[in-house]
Amino acid sequence: MGRGEKFGLIAGNGKFPFLVLDAARAQGYEVVVAAIKEEAASEIGARGAVSVHWLSLGELSKLIDTFKAEGVTRAVMAGQVKHKQIFSAIKPDWRLAKLLLSLGTRNTDSLLGAVAKVLADEGIVLESSTALLEPLLAKVGVLSKRAPSEDEVKNIAYGRAVGQRLAEYDIGQTVVIAGAACVAVEAMEGTDATIERAGQVMRSLDLDLDLDLDLDIELNSGSRESTGKSSTLSRALTVVKLAKPKQDMRFDVPVIGVKTIETMARAGASCLSVDAGRCLLLDGDETTRAADAAGIAVCAE
Repeated sequence: MGRGEKFGLIAGNGKFPFLVLDAARAQGYEVVVAAIKEEAASEIGARGAVSVHWLSLGELSKLIDTFKAEGVTRAVMAGQVKHKQIFSAIKPDWRLAKLLLSLGTRNTDSLLGAVAKVLADEGIVLESSTALLEPLLAKVGVLSKRAPSEDEVKNIAYGRAVGQRLAEYDIGQTVVIAGAACVAVEAMEGTDATIERAGQVMRSLDLDLDLDLDLDIELNSGSRESTGKSSTLSRALTVVKLAKPKQDMRFDVPVIGVKTIETMARAGASCLSVDAGRCLLLDGDETTRAADAAGIAVCAE
């Protein structure tokens, strides 16, 4: 892409589209935004694009017609479009309906890969969504002040083994581990919801332990020391977020940010591991500063 060339941005939710738009404009591109009504933030319209077009998730033909009318031949997808939207009440146009019916499976790779092919057939090439954001890709090594502990390193190793198998089937990118046991895996609900669910599991275990402890005290009319009730495994959660083995950097790129760290802190997670060079730190150094403030170790392998 050259300076002054029109550049298409298909914008989903979150901060990612804003980063791409700002980076593209800083490099002299004229950005045409196709904002997904069900996902994109309204503020995208005031970010300096040459034009912003609001489209429903089901309007694939309108997306193609819009880019063609604007003279866009290259574009990127940036920002999350929730996978569960395919089961929502959104009505697909004839082109998207035909595409959905042609798919054997409806995971992220097959869905977006098919959309990318349709766009390419119409003369619109999808580029890597990180092409303008290379400095924000996680670098290999420990990114936080605190390195993972010995137990966290074990959790990471196990989590990466589980996560890689999960990623092979394009089910989800995140697994949550505690005591070298898998507490939660991501499917359609997204990373934050997976982490929150893992925190709820741990809190429910603590509640069960407290109830058992109180019952023993009542039955024995003794002190808490006499019951012998305790947990031998750490309840601290380790979050592992991985790219797929053959990650297509045009879409569905793993991202983390300050919100991820905040969700982890609420859930009782103490460590985060991501893929070096294949995971975006949306908030840059703010992400690691938030992790340091929360005592969370962050590393990239």
